[in-house]
Amino acid sequence: MSNEYTPNDPIGANQPPRRRRTPRRDGKGANAATNQNALADQAIIADQGDEAAVKAGGVKLIANQRIIPFMKIEKPMMILSALLVLAGIAAIIIKGLNLGLDFTGGVSANVSYQNPVEQTQVVQALADNGYPDAVVQYLGTRQELLLRLPPQDASAEDLSSNLDKILDLSGNAATIDGISIIGSQVGNEIYLNSLLALSVALGMMLIYVATRFQFKLALGAVLALFHDVIIVVGLFAIMGWPFDLTVLAAVLALIGYSVNDTIVVYDRIRENFRRVRGLTPRQVLDLSLTETLRRTIMTVGTVFVVVIAMLFLGGDGLYWFSVALFIGLIAGTYSSVYIASSIPLMLGLSREDFVVKVKPEFEEEVVVFADPELQNSKD
Repeated sequence: MSNEYTPNDPIGANQPPRRRRTPRRDGKGANAATNQNALADQAIIADQGDEAAVKAGGVKLIANQRIIPFMKIEKPMMILSALLVLAGIAAIIIKGLNLGLDFTGGVSANVSYQNPVEQTQVVQALADNGYPDAVVQYLGTRQELLLRLPPQDASAEDLSSNLDKILDLSGNAATIDGISIIGSQVGNEIYLNSLLALSVALGMMLIYVATRFQFKLALGAVLALFHDVIIVVGLFAIMGWPFDLTVLAAVLALIGYSVNDTIVVYDRIRENFRRVRGLTPRQVLDLSLTETLRRTIMTVGTVFVVVIAMLFLGGDGLYWFSVALFIGLIAGTYSSVYIASSIPLMLGLSREDFVVKVKPEFEEEVVVFADPELQNSKD
């Protein structure tokens, strides 16, 4: 009986074995071109025929991940940031800040009421009796308040007696627990110490990032923090909003938050420069920003919820603190992408900045031993 295959044979009878024409999906076949780990580390899938891919630098997908071309609008964003910073500096120098009583000095008093009271009632009573621009804040309950007034010529005893009469509302008596007068010299010292605190914070951030990463990245991070501070403080100067210690606390908190987001981006940039081959520095930055985008959105969104809650429910004591944080969150998220990443790119950031170079004294010396028998045979 012949084993030769004919077309009339039933399916599966005497058929020659078929050869696999394509590699196995798991990459374990003999004809597999590469495996998944190599694809994730080195393979770059570029579609040169796609116009969108060419405009984005020739790379559309990296390891099956779509890349957002953040650096495509790098120059317009840098110009916008420069204009905003210049406008903020000009407003601070020309118009100045509307400094609160913490910086200018004034009167501070703790007031207790028998029954809960509204802040607007207290402010209106003070304004009707010759004490405008008063700041009233709750201290834990609606019966305990912190009262702040601009500098006064009267002594502490006279102020205490006058305020005791003015603050007594109908059916709700007030008691002044303590009154203190803050001089202008103390306010100036607080102002100078605040500037010193900002300078020290920026300087320490520069040292930290330069030590952990690279000086080019450190310079970008500090300039991004300077950008965020100028945007917040400059907007307060332009709008004439009160700038007190609570706003200063928001600015310092913003510095810590912004540098944290920047460090996350920098860590991914360093990792991708060492891991991915064949990409330009601009494409590595786009890849890193795309990979950290989800984390940034989740973090900023969570903080925004808290800030908005404080803005509408925190009362007058936390209002300007929340406003400063709200503006700073927007500026900080923006600067982490287009300031902290663009400046190192302008300074020539490359893969060589992250490659660990072996010092000459630690390099292995190659020693060649001559075979005596082979040497004798040649002779």
